[in-house]
Amino acid sequence: MNVVIPERSGTAFRLQEGDTLVVIDPRGCQVADLLAFNADDLDEVISSGRTLDYAETIRLTTGHKLYSNRSRVMLEIVDDMVGMHDFLLTPCSYDTFDHFYPDLPPHRGCFGNLAAALEPYGVRPDRIPVAFNCFMNVPVDPTGKLSVLPPISKAGDSITFRAAMDLVIGLTACSAPASNGGSFKPIEYRVEAA
Repeated sequence: MNVVIPERSGTAFRLQEGDTLVVIDPRGCQVADLLAFNADDLDEVISSGRTLDYAETIRLTTGHKLYSNRSRVMLEIVDDMVGMHDFLLTPCSYDTFDHFYPDLPPHRGCFGNLAAALEPYGVRPDRIPVAFNCFMNVPVDPTGKLSVLPPISKAGDSITFRAAMDLVIGLTACSAPASNGGSFKPIEYRVEAA
């Protein structure tokens, strides 16, 4: 059974080694920020730099592994219906909204939602790294300039991960207008036991 993350909110939960996590975009064109921490040692955390280094690509999809800051595999992407995700940009925050959306009401964004959801697990805000942004569409042009375009995910599309260790997962339904094509929608997920 799928769990719903309401629009512009987040959650956190345990994932056991071997479990499968399916992240679903139920309505299409909605980003979900994903974080992973070693459940037994929160100093070990998902690492964009290690992952992109070892993958030798910024386009992570089925078969790629997401590594920790200690170069250990945390998650493997075992199925991907979209093939366009981001592991470059950090979770949106009050500061992001102030920078990019000064005319919109301030929002704590994915950073604030992740901080609140992960606090019961002992994760402090300063431990929050770059998230794996499921379904986020961030093309890079030949000059290196980044753009944030609407996701190409359609209603019901998903990405599936298998846990390589016991993890604490943070997961959001993203709050930034540009990342989600100008509207905010829920995200769904389910955990399938090993």
